[in-house]
Amino acid sequence: MGNIVTVFGSSRPKPDSPEYKEAELLGARLSAAGLSVCTGGYHGIMEAVSKGASGSNVNIIGVTSAVFSPSPNEYVNMQVHSLTLYDRLQKLIEFGNAYIVLKGGTGTLVEFSMVWESLSKGIISERPLIAVSDCWRPVVDALSAELVSEGLESSMKQVRLAPDAAEAAEIVIAALAKRN
Repeated sequence: MGNIVTVFGSSRPKPDSPEYKEAELLGARLSAAGLSVCTGGYHGIMEAVSKGASGSNVNIIGVTSAVFSPSPNEYVNMQVHSLTLYDRLQKLIEFGNAYIVLKGGTGTLVEFSMVWESLSKGIISERPLIAVSDCWRPVVDALSAELVSEGLESSMKQVRLAPDAAEAAEIVIAALAKRN
């Protein structure tokens, strides 16, 4: 399937919101570079990324769960169904050659944390993890202070902050091109 970028974010943004529009542009930019996208498959940011990617001939993977609706958004062209939230999270991480974390709530925080921990502990090989928006800066700053106090500064190299999705896309595209 080539390189896949897993994008995490809130299910709440509506098509007329700035978050939705930014995510749609992100999906379009990634797919224009030949990258497939993977999301949780539902609405909000997940739908926007999928919609943006739908103009290109790439895989648009939606990892759905029996806990939620069985049906993904209309732009998904490859559904992967999981029984539990934990299984869903594992699949989202396994598919990604890179990760972009957009604005979200506690579910997105869990996804972000799990990828970061998996990278830090070497559970998955090194790959880009980009957190976007001012939403994540306080989280990263707080954890940075704790990690430094514990002598775990190396864990900080796992995360990059980007001011917007456009810059996150460019970072990921360049990193994946360099690896190939």
